[in-house]
Amino acid sequence: MARKVIYRQSGDPADVLSVAEVDAPGPPGAGQVLVRVHAFPIHIGDLLAIQGPYPSQTAYLTPGIEATGIVEAVGPDTPTASGVTTGARVSFFPHPGAWSEYVLVPAEFVVPVSDDVPDSIAAQMLANPITVIMLRRELEKHATVGYNGVFLQTAAGSNIGRLLSAIAQYHAIQHINIVRSDAGAQTLRKRYPGVPVVSTAQPTWKEEIREHIGARPVPAAVDPVGGTLAGDLLQLLSPGGTLITYGVLAEEPIPVHAGDLLGASLGLRGLTVLRWAQTVSAEQRANDLATAAQLIARGAAEAFDVAAQYDIAEIAQAVEHAVRPGKSGTVLVTIP
Repeated sequence: MARKVIYRQSGDPADVLSVAEVDAPGPPGAGQVLVRVHAFPIHIGDLLAIQGPYPSQTAYLTPGIEATGIVEAVGPDTPTASGVTTGARVSFFPHPGAWSEYVLVPAEFVVPVSDDVPDSIAAQMLANPITVIMLRRELEKHATVGYNGVFLQTAAGSNIGRLLSAIAQYHAIQHINIVRSDAGAQTLRKRYPGVPVVSTAQPTWKEEIREHIGARPVPAAVDPVGGTLAGDLLQLLSPGGTLITYGVLAEEPIPVHAGDLLGASLGLRGLTVLRWAQTVSAEQRANDLATAAQLIARGAAEAFDVAAQYDIAEIAQAVEHAVRPGKSGTVLVTIP
């Protein structure tokens, strides 16, 4: 038997999630590995999926797409040169149903984890970094990024925001971070000295951003919030600029008039890591997974804050904490 987080209807995750004892999966097939999960992160996207439409023909669903653990068995005809062997520590992404004690995962989505990387980092070392890799690729489509241009970033205090800021600072890519509180701005200034930070809690925040921009072009803004904040970002872009949105934290739609887009030739670009596996080639996926793992080895782990850790039996408390106002870092769940 194996423990698994399940839900049988859509709704508030704290209300509809439970932990069930189910049959453990069978032996891995060709190209698969059986992973005994030790820890998994709670992403906002996981919670949005639980709140969404529920397939009526399904007995139950298990959330999650990312986790870390130990390889229990390797299926036949599965390449092992990458270090994904029985007994190896690994992380995987993306694979539905990751909030389970045992998961059968395609070997192509599994990467080995170094012994010096704790589970708290290994559990979140793929989804967010790959999101950052995708964002950077999108930013690099603009010729001024990395030269005289400056990009804007909202939710800069999140794990994704901190990682993107760290990478941008390392490569001398000019950017301005935007957060929602003065306290968050102060924390981010200490973490990344030299990178301007603006708090939307200040009524003059847009004027502050314009002062930081000066005469430089603003070719792009990255935003996981949406709503009126995204509309404000459009007003700050230079002609030909692009708003790259990768989340839906705000409930209201983005207020934009077609004339505003036409007048400045602005673009809107939606980006989601959930479509990564379907939209990039197998070679690109392998490269992105390897790059995500290398970011940890190169010291990027400091961007992976942990808000709290819960036992799988405390799943209701864990998902409640994951959406708590003022939370800093990722909420993790362990399966002892």
